[in-house]
Amino acid sequence: MKVGILTGGGDCPGLNPAIRGFVMKALDYGFAVYGIREGWKGLVNDLVDKEPLTIADVEELIDKGGTVLRSSRTNPYKDPAQLQAVKTTIQKHGFEAIVALGGEDTLGVASKLYKEGINTVGVPKTMDNDLSETDYTFGFDSAVQVNVEALDRLRDTARSHSRVIVLEVMGRHAGWVALYTGVAGGADYILLPEVPLNVEELCTQVQRAYARKGYALVVASEGVELPEEEHKETKVDAFGHVVLGERNVGEWVAKEIEKRTGLETRSAVTGHIQRGGAPSAFDRVLASRLGVRAAQCVYERDFGKMVALHGNDIVVAPLEAAVGTLRTVPKALYDSLVPLFNK
Repeated sequence: MKVGILTGGGDCPGLNPAIRGFVMKALDYGFAVYGIREGWKGLVNDLVDKEPLTIADVEELIDKGGTVLRSSRTNPYKDPAQLQAVKTTIQKHGFEAIVALGGEDTLGVASKLYKEGINTVGVPKTMDNDLSETDYTFGFDSAVQVNVEALDRLRDTARSHSRVIVLEVMGRHAGWVALYTGVAGGADYILLPEVPLNVEELCTQVQRAYARKGYALVVASEGVELPEEEHKETKVDAFGHVVLGERNVGEWVAKEIEKRTGLETRSAVTGHIQRGGAPSAFDRVLASRLGVRAAQCVYERDFGKMVALHGNDIVVAPLEAAVGTLRTVPKALYDSLVPLFNK
């Protein structure tokens, strides 16, 4: 069987171990696995490797961040010509299956292609941890570790200078990264997209924390809705998502705290630092297991599916269900953790 594999959307730790796991298992089945460069753009522009991937190509990838296949945020469904180019490239190379490693957008394309008769399998990758049908996505744990280290370092500075510091982390519609970072890093307040921003409550909590220990730490997800944006024009990407990097949530929150409390407040943004670097041990193992299971799906011709983690088991779920609804932080979970960061 001839199979194409691609990575789409933002890179994150775990993509390379997942590629490695898939190729190693696929070789056991006798598949010829071809790398498709730059995500769906690679099928639009026929950026397909001339030779299949070998053990030598992948065995050293276990500790490597990013993706050796490169990536893009191309959405072929925005342009009928691009969509036709994708289908033409698949037919030209005789691919019997396309394995896509990505988040909501990348796997959304895979789901649509499957409905049009193209055999696809999805592997869940996203730092945001917001895909349905899986308990965790690889990239999330590594990102949280980076952010917790950043928060630990910011605590030293905040304490030394008697300041309030706001750390802005990634998370478009789901606040998993912010919640885990804030709880693990001992933040005094956490702002999530799922919880409406209450500036008065935020400032009250900051003042309480500052009165106790002489500093305060706030973690804010980049997807938090700001009151001033209600009628503001926003820039969107190829999938129609607001470009969050230009919103400066952390800076806005810091200025608001300083204005309302009179406390010296600074902001920091980990940004793309969250995406790079070696994957955590958890992400290496999870990505490897998902890659192996994806190869099994192809072997069993179980297409239109996404491999997923349920408890400690790797299972499969329909792609359509996985991308149909975002997995956001449940209010009950947030409420149960409030005592840890709101005293």
